[in-house]
Amino acid sequence: QVQLVESGGGLVQAGGSLRLSCAASGRTFSNYAMGWFRQAPGKEREFVAAISGSTGSTYYADSVKGRFTISRDNDKNTVYLQMNSLKPEDTALYVCAADSIDRRFYALGPPNYWGQGTQVTVSS
Repeated sequence: QVQLVESGGGLVQAGGSLRLSCAASGRTFSNYAMGWFRQAPGKEREFVAAISGSTGSTYYADSVKGRFTISRDNDKNTVYLQMNSLKPEDTALYVCAADSIDRRFYALGPPNYWGQGTQVTVSS
């Protein structure tokens, strides 16, 4: 059983930064890949970033590569998404996800566990 709770969303001006957090419960957290998706009204759910539980490898969507950084602290059962140089097109509900297989984030999807999401709004 894995439960995910996101925080850190809010309103920010274009060019600004936010850091999202996702607190996870579960005894196998360190073995789980963790990541983020986002969804805006009228748009498809989009993969944002993921980090492997086995190797620590990171994966990013091309749209955020170089601007966003995903990291994790297994002692705190928390994954982070540092978002810099935010653009209005980054506006979305950001949802944390977890799965035992990292490829479910970017290839085999969808991940098995999901949070409720935190809203990020970037003003122009």
